[in-house]
Amino acid sequence: MFQKEQKFIEEKIKEYCTANDIALAELKWQAIPFSGEWGFSTSFFQTAANEAKRGTGAKVPVPQKAQEIAEQVKGQLGSVDGISHIEAVKGYLNVYFKTSEYANRVVEEVLKNGAEFGRGEAKTETVMVEYAQPNTHHSFHIGHARNTILGEVLARLVEFAGYKTIRASYPGDLGLGVITVMWMYDKFYKGKEPAGVHERGQWLLKLYVEANQLLEKKENETPEQTAQREAYEAERREMYRKWDAGDEYVRELWRETREWSLEELREVLHMLDVKIDVWFYESEVDEPSKAIVDELIAKDIADDERPEGGAVIVKIDEKLGLTKEKYRTNVILRRDGTTLYLTKDLALAKEKFEKYHVDRSIYVVDVRQSLHLQQAFAILKLWGFPQAEKCYHLGYGFVSLPEGAMSSRKGRVVLFKEVADEAVKRVLSVEAEKSVDIPAEERQKIATQIGLGALIYSMLSVDNNKDIVFDINEALSFDGRTGPYIQNAHVRASSILKKATTKLQPAAFDYELTKQEIELIEQMSQFPQKVQQAAEEYRPLVMAMYAYDLANAFHSFYHAVPVLQNDDEKVKNARLRLVAAAKQVVANALRLLDIQAPEVM
Repeated sequence: MFQKEQKFIEEKIKEYCTANDIALAELKWQAIPFSGEWGFSTSFFQTAANEAKRGTGAKVPVPQKAQEIAEQVKGQLGSVDGISHIEAVKGYLNVYFKTSEYANRVVEEVLKNGAEFGRGEAKTETVMVEYAQPNTHHSFHIGHARNTILGEVLARLVEFAGYKTIRASYPGDLGLGVITVMWMYDKFYKGKEPAGVHERGQWLLKLYVEANQLLEKKENETPEQTAQREAYEAERREMYRKWDAGDEYVRELWRETREWSLEELREVLHMLDVKIDVWFYESEVDEPSKAIVDELIAKDIADDERPEGGAVIVKIDEKLGLTKEKYRTNVILRRDGTTLYLTKDLALAKEKFEKYHVDRSIYVVDVRQSLHLQQAFAILKLWGFPQAEKCYHLGYGFVSLPEGAMSSRKGRVVLFKEVADEAVKRVLSVEAEKSVDIPAEERQKIATQIGLGALIYSMLSVDNNKDIVFDINEALSFDGRTGPYIQNAHVRASSILKKATTKLQPAAFDYELTKQEIELIEQMSQFPQKVQQAAEEYRPLVMAMYAYDLANAFHSFYHAVPVLQNDDEKVKNARLRLVAAAKQVVANALRLLDIQAPEVM
């Protein structure tokens, strides 16, 4: 926003340091919180420390040397357009703006750039974010929603920060759980599936629960019950063997039932405005992963103990030369020649790096997989992939219910579609009472925006490392740190602008600003920095917290500062421009959080 002035000052600093043979450290600027004036500052402590290491000039303490450099730089700068004054204080160079100039610059920058305000400069790296990947033959529950929302928001942040971003999904479409549903369907329910996309996906989960009840050993079961259960288990295992052998009937059954799950997943992603660029499937990397095992054996990264009746293993700590246990030893191929999750993750990473030329790969996976992914990254490093250093696991805590942990096996889950429908239904009942003048179709749209906004923000307002006890009543509360509270800031700004009788006019902020105006301008000015921080730290929470703080500042402004009622046309025009800018920044923040910005509510 103030790059011109910052660049000018940086050039002057570099000129001074070059002329005086000073080893200038990287200049890192930070905003100075408002205290009568706005500004930014940089420190010369690292530069002074560099000089001390070089042993040039008189030996003085680092703080003293930093202050000397700051004072000398200040003397070189003179006056700078738009800058009210410059100070050299305790080794820092503090640059202050004229208050009216700063306020005007923030507002005009927002209005000029609109939806692009806050977008970072284009970066050279390509980032892949992997998320939205529930196992097939189940149904999309609220835990899957946390994964999907975290991944989508992180992808939006990384992309807006300036990185080329690829969204990837890696559904698990293999394994005994998948076969269990197929067996249950084929034996008892063939041709009895419901017609609707969501109904059919949810029905598969019911089959899974029912199958586990049939296959689970029970207390005091009779010999006849034991024989029946064991016969069922043998049938299930035989179906798995046939799938692995490529049996056409079983493979077609698998493709058909898998598509039912994927149809439901695509519908949910559409609801959440998630557009996946690349679909990977566990079944597709199974065979390639076996070739990777051979390569790792040939490179002496993996040890083949199959001749002795063992498996193929990687002694990760030993190969990395670590004396303390960190990654342990891992099996990458069972003695029967079948692969593991780790093996397939290596194949997936290889495809990411070689086919899609990914520089950074972010895995949005629950915290239970932390060690597993660290092991995968370590093997990639041993294998020779430089991108292994830039693989990152965005772990997230469990979503449980007030009555305890969720369990697909026992059928104790909260399905996302049911929660979303209930959220919209509740909002719609309120909207029907207070918005009778709005057409029914429009009320439905608004209720969907608010209901989904409430659900999405409930997943983002808790740090990803923490568990969530999901309570639908709390999620749908519109008070405090909630999605609807932020959306309402956008609605209130829209209302003011709609009531204005004139179009936005050029204006200056050369009057005494209220504390609410100052706080609102302060919050708006921080948006570009918050985008970069959230993207670089892989923390959607940073943007979620910022959006609330921005909305809170606007609500305070809305209640305390007269806009349309002001008799001073100059002040009215300035405040209308401020409202328009605030509305835009709220909309930009909501968009990054995958929450829609309604005009009315």
